[in-house]
Amino acid sequence: MSTAGATGSTRALRGAGILIILQVISRALTFLANQLLVRYLTPQLLGVATQLEVYYLSVIFFARESLRVAIQRQDTSSLPESSANCDGKSQDDKLEPRNNKAAQAAVNLGYLALILGIPLAVFFAWLYLGSLSAVTLASAPNLVVSLYIYAIASVVELASEPVFVLLQTRLKFGVRATAESVATFLRCSVTLASAIWGARRDFGVLPFALGQLSYGVGLLAVYSWHGASLSRHEGFSLLPRRLTSSADDKHAPRDAGPKSPVFFLSYFYRPTLQLASSMMAQSVVKHLLTQGDTLMVSALASPTAQGVYALANNYGGLVARLLFQPIEESSRSYFSRLLAEPSSSKSPTDDKQPAKQETNSAHAAALDALRSLFKAYLLLALLAITLGPSAAGPLLALVAGRRWAVAEGAAACLSAYAYYIPFLALNGVAEAFVASVASEREVHLQSAWMAGFSAAFGVAGFVFLRVLEWGAVGLVVANGINMACRIVWCTVFIRWYFARRGLKFDLLSVMPGPGTVLAGAVASPLVRRVGAGEGPVTGARDAIVQLTRLAAVALPFLLLVAVSERQFLYRTFQAVKGGRRAAL
Repeated sequence: MSTAGATGSTRALRGAGILIILQVISRALTFLANQLLVRYLTPQLLGVATQLEVYYLSVIFFARESLRVAIQRQDTSSLPESSANCDGKSQDDKLEPRNNKAAQAAVNLGYLALILGIPLAVFFAWLYLGSLSAVTLASAPNLVVSLYIYAIASVVELASEPVFVLLQTRLKFGVRATAESVATFLRCSVTLASAIWGARRDFGVLPFALGQLSYGVGLLAVYSWHGASLSRHEGFSLLPRRLTSSADDKHAPRDAGPKSPVFFLSYFYRPTLQLASSMMAQSVVKHLLTQGDTLMVSALASPTAQGVYALANNYGGLVARLLFQPIEESSRSYFSRLLAEPSSSKSPTDDKQPAKQETNSAHAAALDALRSLFKAYLLLALLAITLGPSAAGPLLALVAGRRWAVAEGAAACLSAYAYYIPFLALNGVAEAFVASVASEREVHLQSAWMAGFSAAFGVAGFVFLRVLEWGAVGLVVANGINMACRIVWCTVFIRWYFARRGLKFDLLSVMPGPGTVLAGAVASPLVRRVGAGEGPVTGARDAIVQLTRLAAVALPFLLLVAVSERQFLYRTFQAVKGGRRAAL
């Protein structure tokens, strides 16, 4: 691997560590805040709050997701030093013209998220208000006002996107860690303060809306401060600026060909726009699959079931948000840069053999990293399905209180979610790799398959919710079926991708060892027997006793897994340790 590739890998590894630490801190604060809030909420109010969150995430996702992926894959090194008109200064006045132009191109593209976000916020708010029933409006105070605040919050957060995408292309994870930490602290503080102050005033879901608005304001403030400092130092603008002029285009020689990059409306890098537009359809399908569970439960389930599933999704997905999401984002950035296609601007006289060897080395490194990620996730999956279902009930009673512990289906739904977590993990890293290397045609093919999986998910959800009447548990099962289909498709693509390059992605090489599987087979029934205890756990004292018993069985199991997988764990530790030393 080249020195640049090694440096990028190290920075991506360090970035993953920073993001994981950030997620742990921010989610811990959010978790503590939610524990206080959930004791004041009914299942129905929690369900409405989840719907508002889906509205907010929908606006954010459709406005920026495909654009973020496309910008990460953008090769700005091919931008020429000429015709850059970022701030009205001449080329001679700029210290780094190419970097200035690349920075301005990223900033300009970031404004597209804001331009898309405003009409999306209005449109989705109109759709949501039209879907509300009179019963929901009557049972959720301040619902309409909260929706408007969520709309404003989404626009405020999108206003920070120009600086975010610039920092993301430069792997500046520290600024992101600072911004999200400040924003999370503000959200928790405002949410708690407004909830406590309005406890006797029946604020409904208004504290969630105010907290989300403060989150967006915090992000915008930190990113604006860092972006202003960076723009003064490097000489680009945080506002959209023209990168080429019509006069330059008119007088450009006809045979200039690909030497002159094309900018749409003289502001936006056309190759990135084309890639983002091709990914838009996939983003729509992906979001429907990601948030389809909430949309489906809103249409098919009772308000109580909505709240039960929302609680299980919040607690069950905590590990996924803490650990898997930052790894997914960092691996997507890592694979995008490691496996980026060589720039077409190189001279035909360039030495081809070193470039080919470097490309082969990059693919081998990517394959090794992907194998390690898959095996680590499968080990975590074994732990989740062995210990999670039995620990779900006592944990729910301990953190959410007796009312939620005895709520219909809450403990059973959280137990089922433990089996779903491994699917979330494997799908996240598999789709991150596909998004990093797939061509435009392959992205369209994936979108078509995901549309089919979406239809299968809808059928499974209808069967489990309406025909079999499994409630929120049935929704978890339907999600598992959908996620399994997506994992299979991505695995086939990954094997085909490496096979074309003379490499083999062997599924057996990422499976846990026989000793690990045997330990899980022995520990699983023991954990279930201990977890059964003397009946359902409803109090905090009983929950602590039950969890202590489970820990007594889990500890020997974890030791057996560590001994069985000691070679893999040691190699992983050495890789992380070496990456840290290289980063220093």
